[in-house]
Formats: sequence, structure tokens, C-alpha cells
Amino acid sequence: MKKKFLTAVAVFAFGFANAQDVKFGLATGVDFATAKAVYPGGSNSGSETGFYVGAVVDIAASDKFHVQPELLLVFIKDSKQLQLPILAKLFVAEKFSLLVGPDLLFDLDEKTTGLKTFGVGLDFGGAYDIDKNFSIEAKYNLGLTNLIENAPSGYSAKINGLFVGLGYKF
Repeated sequence: MKKKFLTAVAVFAFGFANAQDVKFGLATGVDFATAKAVYPGGSNSGSETGFYVGAVVDIAASDKFHVQPELLLVFIKDSKQLQLPILAKLFVAEKFSLLVGPDLLFDLDEKTTGLKTFGVGLDFGGAYDIDKNFSIEAKYNLGLTNLIENAPSGYSAKINGLFVGLGYKF
């Protein structure tokens, strides 16, 4: 039964992708990350600059609305993360679009005691299509998950980031 269900999902997804205008591409850029820890009586924050590389799929549901899943490897100092944003892309002008959607974060480093390896965020920003292949994009990732495992009341740690980059679609 499980195989039949997965096969049906794969056929549906493949059919959906074929029925739409789908473009595949690559993305790279800079991530200006900020980590903030909150504890009773205060807080602490720090910033680091890193970079990202990855793959992008642009699925046109209509002329004005696209869905844009991305798979990004993010490198910040000694840290590696895999991020999977699934963005709604709304064109507000011929070449300019607004982006918004959830972002799943997977920490690829060896597990640090007391910290979670999975998180959820919210991305929002904009993109400008330079031509049919190249685009520039700026988006902010708002970390929603408290990354401290079993955090006592009043303690939290979250990561946010400003992503600025260049995309190329085939």
C-alpha cells in the first residue's frame, strides 16, 4: 500500500511539473547571519558573514504567481546548514517579484549537546529578473525555532539571516 501511495504521489508531482512552466537553476550569494540568545535578565547576540550555494526550481502556476522551492547549502564560519525554503513568488511588476514562505533548516554539523539540528523559519523578500536567465534576490530569514533542546522557561536561541545573491535559470 505504501509503495502504491508513493507511486501515485510521484506520478501526480511529475504530471504537475510537466503541465507547468518549470525552470531549473542555480543560486549563490552572501548570508549575513545573526544569532541571538535570550536568558532571564538579559540577552546576547553575534553576527557572522557566510555564503550559500544551491539549486532552485521556478514553477509558474500563472503569469503572476510562481512557486519557488530552493535547496541551499549555507556556510557560516565553521558551521554548515542545509536550508529548504519553499517560496511563493508574486510578480508585482514585469521583472520584480515578492517572495514569502517557510524555510526548513537542517544543521549538518556534528550534534552539539543541547542544540537542535532542525529548525523552521519564515523567509520574505524580493527578486528582480535582470533577463530571462539572471536574477538578483534579497530575502530575510526569520528563525522561528528555539534551537535550545528542552529550554527552560525564559531561555531561547534563534538564528536570522539576510541573504543577498544571484540566480541563474537554465
